[in-house]
Amino acid sequence: MQGNVIVAGSEFFILGVVVAFGIAALAGVVLYRIGLRRGYLEAEAGHDQALEEARRDAIERSRAVLSGQLSEQLAPYLPDFPAHPAEARFIGKPVDFIAFAGLEKGEVEEIVFIEVKTGRSTLSPVEKSIREAIVRGRVRWVEYRI
Repeated sequence: MQGNVIVAGSEFFILGVVVAFGIAALAGVVLYRIGLRRGYLEAEAGHDQALEEARRDAIERSRAVLSGQLSEQLAPYLPDFPAHPAEARFIGKPVDFIAFAGLEKGEVEEIVFIEVKTGRSTLSPVEKSIREAIVRGRVRWVEYRI
């Protein structure tokens, strides 16, 4: 009879081990899925935060562009503008203004290219190349007749 008890005890032990492994596997699957869900929620929260930050950045840049455009249009009427407002012509691209110094008197003494900048803005590569061409005297007059 003791032999039967040992067999029954070993079967009970094996059954217990199988049940324990089953519970551990089930717990592992549940924990894995919880981890996936948590990761998804964290990523989604990070995405929302990144989206909000991108929107804020876009608004700030838009304001800066609009402020710069407004400043460009008002620049001839501000103190220290390098030309008389009536002699300045707004071009916009690739430079903001071309001023014809002396135009009001009837004789142009100088032609001035003016680029208006606000805040921390700097010259673009094209604006730098225009400045360089003017400084080096690579400017000419062409009369085009139709």
